[in-house]
Amino acid sequence: MNYPFDTVGLTSDQIDIFQETYDALKARFRIELTGDINFHLPDFQVFKGYADVNLKGSYVIKGARTDCYMLFVEIHDITQRGKRYTAAADYYEYQTWALAYLKKDFGRVMIRPETLADKLIELVHPVELDFDDDKAFSDTFYVLVNDRWKADIGMDRNFRNVVMDIRHEDVLIEVIDHTLIIGHNRPVSPEASVLLADFVVRLCSNC
Repeated sequence: MNYPFDTVGLTSDQIDIFQETYDALKARFRIELTGDINFHLPDFQVFKGYADVNLKGSYVIKGARTDCYMLFVEIHDITQRGKRYTAAADYYEYQTWALAYLKKDFGRVMIRPETLADKLIELVHPVELDFDDDKAFSDTFYVLVNDRWKADIGMDRNFRNVVMDIRHEDVLIEVIDHTLIIGHNRPVSPEASVLLADFVVRLCSNC
């Protein structure tokens, strides 16, 4: 059988869940294989600390104002223990991430659900970007930026409204200049993948 993704190294169960995810995406969106595109995934902070990150499949989602993408990602992780390097575990994880190219330059931005620990840190070290005119967003998401001016302009009301509609725990959003990636560190799930794709489609249609 010819699969629409790279099956090298995948177990039969992993192949099945990727295929189910692909089928769910294709049933909801008009998607096409991208061919060989370098999305520069190692540049993103969400993938730092891993031994390697590779694409198992990438798909362009048609229909939004600008193209957006769904990525099947292989994460190679080596956990370490103790002060001296000792490989406690060497394994691969498989995740789905969605990617969009934005019109505005955001600088570098990290967005994730805000935790109680974040709120306590803020009392001592004010490092978060808050929006005085959007308390609901600021209370829900923790936003770290390297350029407050760029981020404040990029994260306008339309952008924040789309983000507020995610309603998914543990979601991570990172932006490098004009490139946004969204996902989470959970195993591949057709339902969660459709939500990620829906987010980038709405983002590209409204922002």
